[in-house]
Amino acid sequence: MISDQIKAQFIKDLIKDNKRADGRDFMAYRPIEIEKNVFENCEGSAICKIGDTKVLAGVKIDLATPFPDRPNEGMLSVGCEFSPIAHPSFQAGPPDERSIELARVVDRGIRAANTIDLTKLVVAPGKVMGVFIDLYILDYNGNLTDAAAMAAMSAVKNAIVPKVEQDGEVYKLNHEERKHHLPLGESVVTCTFEKVNGSILLDANIDEENASSGRLTFGTTTTGKICSAQKSGLASFTLEQFDSLIDMSLEQRHALMKLL
Repeated sequence: MISDQIKAQFIKDLIKDNKRADGRDFMAYRPIEIEKNVFENCEGSAICKIGDTKVLAGVKIDLATPFPDRPNEGMLSVGCEFSPIAHPSFQAGPPDERSIELARVVDRGIRAANTIDLTKLVVAPGKVMGVFIDLYILDYNGNLTDAAAMAAMSAVKNAIVPKVEQDGEVYKLNHEERKHHLPLGESVVTCTFEKVNGSILLDANIDEENASSGRLTFGTTTTGKICSAQKSGLASFTLEQFDSLIDMSLEQRHALMKLL
């Protein structure tokens, strides 16, 4: 659209003058808020707001059959829904490339950080607990990745596991009686950077994303490890830029972890 092109050029012109439309520093986040336990019928839930972007995460735990190649581990699944209510560009229907990519980035960070000890979710031979994280985009104004990752992590941290009940060889979960938190290890947060007109911005809004030529996301853990990375778009990053963004991600993780 012509209006999008005009906005993108406006953003690029601002970047030339070392400015952002909202006055932020290039490496500054918008205000971040997290609301926990927003739904009683979920094992865990949270809403993360970064500026005007809002993502809801819900955690459900149910009995499942383990994967054949991992019979002694519980299951982890992350899904994502882009609601047309969140932005006019979102379409109703099956998941598209954007929602699949977002779910995979969030999933990868949690798995790579060993956030959930899946070996402790085995109920009996051939029967495990499955942790299902559903992400819902409520409002979109840029940087869905960091908002979704924080919402998911917060929901996982406050999730309560239902009581396992056994009747002979039949197992079921009593969702009315929740017993304990998930067996957790390190937390993980992400930092997402956009390259706009040669400059790199942290936490881009939607207009900055439209002007961007590429994106880098790094997942960092509580103890300061880089556990995941994702690149999108055609932009290239030098080794010096890559190292600098890793350092910035490690620095930003302290403030992000406190919000969890």
